[in-house]
Amino acid sequence: MKLAMVGLGKMGANMVRRLVRDGHEVAAYDLGAAATESLASESGAITAADSLAALLAALPRPRVVWLMVPHQFVDSSIDDLTGVVSLH
Repeated sequence: MKLAMVGLGKMGANMVRRLVRDGHEVAAYDLGAAATESLASESGAITAADSLAALLAALPRPRVVWLMVPHQFVDSSIDDLTGVVSLH
């Protein structure tokens, strides 16, 4: 299965590692490009995305997107994703 992870802090990055270890492919995105690139360099099963649009484009349909962001950013992250999904 290929899915996306938005938010690559300590918990998000570790979850990506676990998913990859269990045989999944992950498209990864974080506001900090360095975090995204660093994580993607760990495995060929991790695709770095530099935008939400690129993240969604990297996923087959139906898309599975996992948010691992601090609670104060959940609503705005969902709004941002909703806006991008409607374009794709």
